[in-house]
Amino acid sequence: MNFKRSTTSMAIALMALSLVSMTSIQQDAFAQSQGMMITATADKGSDTITLTGKTVSSLTDVTLKVTSPSGKVVTVGQLTPDNGNFVKEFKVGPTWTENGLYQITAMQGIGNNSLYTLKVLVGVTNGLTERTSVSESNLESGIFIQNTNNAATDAGLMLDAIIAEAGSTMFEVTGKTDRVSQDITLKVIAPNGNVVKVAQISPMLDGEFAANIIVGGSLWKQDGLYTVTAQQFDDPKYTASTGIDIKDGVVVPEFGAIAAMILAVAIISIIAVSAKSRLSIMPRY
Repeated sequence: MNFKRSTTSMAIALMALSLVSMTSIQQDAFAQSQGMMITATADKGSDTITLTGKTVSSLTDVTLKVTSPSGKVVTVGQLTPDNGNFVKEFKVGPTWTENGLYQITAMQGIGNNSLYTLKVLVGVTNGLTERTSVSESNLESGIFIQNTNNAATDAGLMLDAIIAEAGSTMFEVTGKTDRVSQDITLKVIAPNGNVVKVAQISPMLDGEFAANIIVGGSLWKQDGLYTVTAQQFDDPKYTASTGIDIKDGVVVPEFGAIAAMILAVAIISIIAVSAKSRLSIMPRY
């Protein structure tokens, strides 16, 4: 009888222990949902940048820092999340003297004990903001892996290609940028260093851009390689160049001379093989 009671008591204890363990596991799993996200928005020609954010950890203050394109700190701030949410407005002031990309850093915690660190870039020109809407996030569910990506690491602009036909008086420039809020300046420079064309284009929502450049006229009279440069910001990551060969005011096909040589060699080879074949099939006496 005592044995049965002890067995029943042990079963109840094990059941209670299992319930406690399951509750702990569920709490741990919930606690592992971690991360933070920030979004910076600004209108073109404004002096205000709005930073909104959300964090899983509401108990730790968020430290904010803005640095200029050269790395100088122009403003700092600190705020306490309200139910995980936070908002901060930055006014472009007298310390924002540089043109280019300003980096906003949001850090929750201090130094090596920081929970999350996120960074976004906002363009400022002559004390006014460029149209901006950019986000960075490391919100995750489950086991948290610290996001160490710098927002500027993958930033940049590139020229994909120059599309043109031989003898044409026009060529197309195509490219892509990761910042759609700022117009791109295209510049064409002649072999002697003279600027022959300047154009302003706006990237599409996916970052792609394209422009047609008309060749011809007194500015294009020099033969040689013309340099095409696309620039969006002063940052070198947002400047790309390529070249196109112009002769007699029209586009020269890429590798034109080499192609002609290959064609000539091919024709000679065909003639030689044909002649040899004819000789070999002639009857011998």
